[in-house]
Amino acid sequence: MTNAGTNLFGIALGELGSVLARVDESRVDAACAMLAGANKIVVYGCGREALQIKGFAMRLYHLGLPVSVVGDMTTPPLGVGDVFLVSSGPGETSTVLTLMRVAREAGATVLLLTAQGESSAARLADFALLVPAQTMADDQGPEKTSVLPMGSLFEGALFVLFEVMVLKLKAITGATSEAMRARHTNME
Repeated sequence: MTNAGTNLFGIALGELGSVLARVDESRVDAACAMLAGANKIVVYGCGREALQIKGFAMRLYHLGLPVSVVGDMTTPPLGVGDVFLVSSGPGETSTVLTLMRVAREAGATVLLLTAQGESSAARLADFALLVPAQTMADDQGPEKTSVLPMGSLFEGALFVLFEVMVLKLKAITGATSEAMRARHTNME
């Protein structure tokens, strides 16, 4: 490993720490309470954000929560008492906005993760959790704030945020590590 590589790791980790330090923990707690109290949870994200939110869906399942991913053939319809958890860093993704409207029309609560608190998605959401990180929408020119490319800072922050939310949800639900492991697939 070179010093340049070590320095890049340090810079990237510092950027992630800075973003996560600005996430409002009281809003994280409120989001966790919404998820823990939902009849059903359906999640959605685009691109690499989808990878992060699908990983979180897996952990929600491990916790024993009723979760599905948009696009899976077994995703149930949403209604009153359900939560649509959606990620849109830029907050202007057309598919996200469309699905948010569908969820709201069905009576579900829309819980948004975004980097843009004044975006169309933030205005449409019932509850927005701000993750103030560079996304692909602001990764060039004077707006660029991260050494990481494109939306990687937002995506990395989502991963860590989701893992912390798992810990908080574990405490709320009383799920044990043993119960979580027992729900892990045996089809690997």
